[in-house]
Amino acid sequence: MKKALIIITGFIGVCVILDMFLGVFDKSKEIAKINVNGECLTSVAKDKTAITLRVTTLDKNPAVSMKQATEKIAEITDFLKDLDVKTQTIEFESYEKSEWNNETHKSDVLGTETRIAIEVSSDKPELIEDVLNKFAGQPDVYTENLRMFTSPATLKPALDKCLGIAVIDARERANALVRADNRRVGKLLSLSYNNVSYNDRPYNAVPMLAMAKSAVMDTEINAGGALVSKDTDVTVTVSATFEIK
Repeated sequence: MKKALIIITGFIGVCVILDMFLGVFDKSKEIAKINVNGECLTSVAKDKTAITLRVTTLDKNPAVSMKQATEKIAEITDFLKDLDVKTQTIEFESYEKSEWNNETHKSDVLGTETRIAIEVSSDKPELIEDVLNKFAGQPDVYTENLRMFTSPATLKPALDKCLGIAVIDARERANALVRADNRRVGKLLSLSYNNVSYNDRPYNAVPMLAMAKSAVMDTEINAGGALVSKDTDVTVTVSATFEIK
């Protein structure tokens, strides 16, 4: 019995010592870390120009309203088919339109309004100017949302490159922080996006198209009379954790 007790006690003692040893060993494996943010700011040229053409017709007869709208859209699409542009229908609706009458204190039915809108885009700004010159100011045709933007195909490689720059920036910031302690950062342990954003706000100029009021509302005047735009501003921010050596 005593012999068994001695063996058990010895085993427990060995376990305690082994646990203490492993604990020290684990602590020796703990590495110092530093977490910093990295940032990249760049800009990308806008390579696409787009305009929305909206046809709106109103008539007491629903069939007439629809016929007028579809005929005008057919005229527009027939003109566009010979141009190097892409088109997409973004609105098609026909509904009863009414207006509040302050004298009778009730809504008066004005007729049936039909709205058809198509978006026209191209990588050649001069073609969008041709479209505006052709249809701006025509009856029942409204030009809207004139803009220049950066296409996804152009934006993606710029974002990828900016991500790499942001990681480099994070490493440089980390090294600057630990340099005072005569240390340096080692391998990258973890990385995550904090923010990816870009400002694609349009800046247009079409001084020769004063009749296209809705399209020109958010424009700048360019002496050359051509569409102009500031580049798309791109910001990438990452959160990086590095080993400290």
